[in-house]
Amino acid sequence: MFRGLHATRVVVALGLLALVAACSFTRFGYNQADTVAAWMVDDYFGLDARQKYDFSKRFDRFYSWHRSEQLPEYAAFMRTARTRVQQGLNREDVLWFVDGMRTRFRTTMREAGPEAAALLATITPAQIETLQRKWEKDNTKYVKEHKVNGTAEERTEREARRIVKTFKEWLTPLNDEQEQRVTSMVRELPPIEQFRYAERLRRQKDFIELLAHRAEDRERFTGRVTEWLVHWERGRSQDEQKRLDAWWARRADIFVALDRSLTLDQRTASLQRMQAYADDFSQLARRGERSRTALNP
Repeated sequence: MFRGLHATRVVVALGLLALVAACSFTRFGYNQADTVAAWMVDDYFGLDARQKYDFSKRFDRFYSWHRSEQLPEYAAFMRTARTRVQQGLNREDVLWFVDGMRTRFRTTMREAGPEAAALLATITPAQIETLQRKWEKDNTKYVKEHKVNGTAEERTEREARRIVKTFKEWLTPLNDEQEQRVTSMVRELPPIEQFRYAERLRRQKDFIELLAHRAEDRERFTGRVTEWLVHWERGRSQDEQKRLDAWWARRADIFVALDRSLTLDQRTASLQRMQAYADDFSQLARRGERSRTALNP
């Protein structure tokens, strides 16, 4: 329902997490995650042959864990979310979902931390430069797409499109009147783009500083990597956190208002969509169980 968890947080988590921590992917996409993950990590670091082989082995272990341990839990979470949607949303329901996504993301990060640290310990100075050049391009694109330096009207239009797209992906397409209502309500959101961009840069800076410790004791370095992955909010001031919490609460109110405007057909479609996600998670988990059974008769 919400995409607060972007790929920039998960590059070092072996590339997969952008696919498995957020739920807007198909069964085909999940089953192709090894190929996508390998491409992502190589694109950011430019791995050598040995690192690519090491990544593949580590990814396979992580992927097997995620399929067997996390997907059944995702299915249960989605079924509970479906029940809440069926009963009609309030702000607490929306924030419950956001918090649930964050919690599951943190669980994934904790598991990925040791594997990511082992790979990062082999990164060369030249590969760090490759990462920084890639980030420079990403940051330029981010500023443009998120209208960081744009006008209030440009930011409103961008955020409204984002909410309409999110609602369509998770629940149901909106009609013209509902989309207009989104735009009107988004205008009441406090501006947050500059803060998000500053935090993005801070996280990147912290990561480069983290890599400076990659040759130290492995256990300590693993702890540093895991901490960076799990606690992305570290570094925010109390005022910044309050500001962000208030923004999320106001954004949740938009989803509540949209939920209350749904037609019967839209609500039916929303419930079907959420059931389909739960079914996909369950089927993907069972496929992994069948694969393990075939390997260990």
